This record gives sequence, structure tokens and C-alpha cells, in this order.
Amino acid sequence: MVPALETHDLTVSYHKRPVLYGVDVEIPQGSLVGIVGPNGAGKSTLIKSIMGVVPSAGGWVKVFGKPLKENLHRVGYVPQRESVDWDFPVTVMDVALMGTYGKLGLFGRPGKKERLRASEALDKVGMLPYSNRQIGNLSGGQQQRVFLARALAQDSDLYLMDEPFVGVDAATEAAIVTLLQEMRKSGKTVLVVHHDLQSASEYFDRLILLNMRLVAYGKVEDVYNNELLQKTYGGRLTILSEVADQAAKM
Repeated sequence: MVPALETHDLTVSYHKRPVLYGVDVEIPQGSLVGIVGPNGAGKSTLIKSIMGVVPSAGGWVKVFGKPLKENLHRVGYVPQRESVDWDFPVTVMDVALMGTYGKLGLFGRPGKKERLRASEALDKVGMLPYSNRQIGNLSGGQQQRVFLARALAQDSDLYLMDEPFVGVDAATEAAIVTLLQEMRKSGKTVLVVHHDLQSASEYFDRLILLNMRLVAYGKVEDVYNNELLQKTYGGRLTILSEVADQAAKM
């Protein structure tokens, strides 16, 4: 089976300063992958460079065996909530409908079919009752759910999510985890930038350990251990006792 995502020697520089060096990963279809590492490790940069949001200085990306531009319609992207203008005057339904635009063509307008798909996506994340509410009047957790609904409405095969758990309440986090697991079971491939090391081993099947360079990538049971975590986080790593105990048992 063709990998959902491949990167080879992927390198990114900001103002001629490298921030991501030579990343090689191959993500099988149907995987739920977490990207973890310290602040400034290049986690969000990796997602953005895969999407082409930031240009790469070297290497290449393939999505389902083809260059990204040939399969961009198969990719859904959930940006960091902080990067969105929540004062923009659109409703919850408007945002969810945005996920259907890619399959409508340049001049297509969403109709009953697209509205149904958007409604189903909102229902899945528990936001259908808020369809007519302005996005700026929602809580942080509700806003994140709406952006997940937009991604679901795209009906993509590969999803890239940048810190979807930041700023959400416990109920929303649990709902997101359940949704991600359902997506994986349905054959979707999901990459998630994740900030909480403690829950990473519980939420994902595979982990990318990143600190400007790829430290390790593989199944959770193979890479979630003290040695590799120390290599990833270095002196900045403060492992909670239960995390250390869990890693030591692996």
C-alpha cells in the first residue's frame, strides 16, 4: 500500500536560519501519529512545510505517492486556533461549509448536499445546535470543535492538525481523542502536533520525536522511552514521575 505521507530530507529555513533539518518519515495509511518535542523544535513548521504553507529549503513531500499539489484535495488542515481571526463575521455553519469548497470548483456554490455534509460534521463534534452562532461568540473549546468540523466536511484522506488540544476543556479534549480514533478506524491518516508528553503515548499509535532534527519515529512502544525522550528534550525535559515510570516499563 502506498504510504499516506512521505518526506525526504525535508529542510526549512527562516531568514536563512535552518529550523528543520533533513526530516525523513514514511506514514502508513490509517495511522494516528503524534508529533512531540520541546518549544522551538519545529513541530508546527513540519506541518506547515508539508502543507506548503511555508516553503522548504530542500527535500520533498509526497502524498499518497504523488507531489502535494497533485493530491492537495486529499489533505485536510486544522491550523492553530491562535492563528485564526475569530472576529471575522461568519457563523458556525459558514465555517463548516468552507470544508466543502474544495470539491465545488472555482465558481461552485454549496447546495443541499454540501449543507448536509457540513451539518453531519458539526453534529459529530457536538456543535450542530450552534450552527447560526457567530464564531467569535464561542469558547475556545467550541471554536476548536468547529474547525475540526470544517476538516471533517472536507472528507479528506490525510489530516494535519496543529495543536488541536491547546486551550480546550477536558470534555472537548476527550471528544477530540474519540473523533481521532474514529477517523483512524475509518482508514483516515492523521498527524497531530501535540504539546503534552504525558498523554502522547495514550492518544497515538506512532510518534515523531522532533528537535529540529528527527530524533526518532515509530510505534509508541518502540520510541516512547527515557533514552529517546531525553535525546529529544535534553536538559529541558521534566518528566512527571508517572510518565517516567510508564516509559521505564516499556
